[in-house]
Amino acid sequence: MKKIVIAPDKFKGSLSGIEFCDAVERGIKKQIENVTIVKLPLADGGDGTVDALKFYTGGKLIAAAVHDPLLRPIQGRYLYAENEKLAFIEMAEASGIRLLKNDELNPLETSTYGTGELILDAINRGAKHILLGIGGSSTNDAGMGMACALGFCFFDAENNLLEGRGKDLNRLTTIDTSMVNTELRNIKFEVACDVDNPLFGPKGAAPVYAPQKGATKRVVEELDAGLRNFNEKVETQFGKNLQNIAGAGAAGGLGAGCVLFLNAELKSGTELIKSIANFDEQVKDADWIVTGEGKFDEQTFSGKVIKGVLDSRTNQQLAVFCGLSELTAEQIAAHKIDYLAEIIQQASGVEDSIKNAGKYLEEAAAHFAAKGIVSK
Repeated sequence: MKKIVIAPDKFKGSLSGIEFCDAVERGIKKQIENVTIVKLPLADGGDGTVDALKFYTGGKLIAAAVHDPLLRPIQGRYLYAENEKLAFIEMAEASGIRLLKNDELNPLETSTYGTGELILDAINRGAKHILLGIGGSSTNDAGMGMACALGFCFFDAENNLLEGRGKDLNRLTTIDTSMVNTELRNIKFEVACDVDNPLFGPKGAAPVYAPQKGATKRVVEELDAGLRNFNEKVETQFGKNLQNIAGAGAAGGLGAGCVLFLNAELKSGTELIKSIANFDEQVKDADWIVTGEGKFDEQTFSGKVIKGVLDSRTNQQLAVFCGLSELTAEQIAAHKIDYLAEIIQQASGVEDSIKNAGKYLEEAAAHFAAKGIVSK
């Protein structure tokens, strides 16, 4: 009996990873009855991760009263699995750019304080393992705001207490840890981070990401100088140089802040989800792995789900189902992809392919089962 593992990303704006799995399973079973199908929906730590983790843990969405990037009261949500004492928190829920209007964007004023409040709520609920997704931020505060919510105190040269906004990086002189939540040391923190930017400098948090968060050239320079100051003060006080940690500059320096304040590990988002899914063990004896995403292009091989599947593949054959492929035949062959299906080829256009993706995916899977599996 053949074993087929279905391990996709979502089709953004169209299908969740679980819906992809169900459609492909229906299509395959139209052609082959005697088959073992294992569904392992994946995600990269961004959109779709909550759905994937709910699939594996049965977790529930928890609402918490927190503050947005400009410290206004809002309701934020995170996923919590009681049995595993596992929480998945998206910093964008409290500190994301999507929470602000265009004229409110200003990384000097924004803070990750609300992200810290979500973490605190999960700790109070009993979480012992916290996964943090840090994509989509509006901030450039090196995680100082987050740390404030967890009991860290930041002071300037006149011993004034700082709020932990981007503009406070340059004013920072000392960090007081005497009031830090004692539970932090008992929790395993893992951060989904798929960039390797340093904290400051030409490829650092401010020059690369702050302009899209509303920073002018002058503000970028001020923030970059602030991140340098932050690192200097941390090195003086704690003996830690955060600059060369791969991913330190992610989310306006929150990557560095997570390492410093949470003792977190920065990991590939896809690899984190694969670990929870026990992916490598599940695919060991599979004949085929079926994976997919909406747009299949060169970016796919930079930390995305399909790259994670390729990294775990040994001798399994690989089928990719996508909305649209921009890869050449040579690129497909180079990555040893055995079967490729594009939904757009069955649809009347892009809108149709998005609206009816489930139907077309099921049809493509049936064709794959007949031509790709039965015939081999």
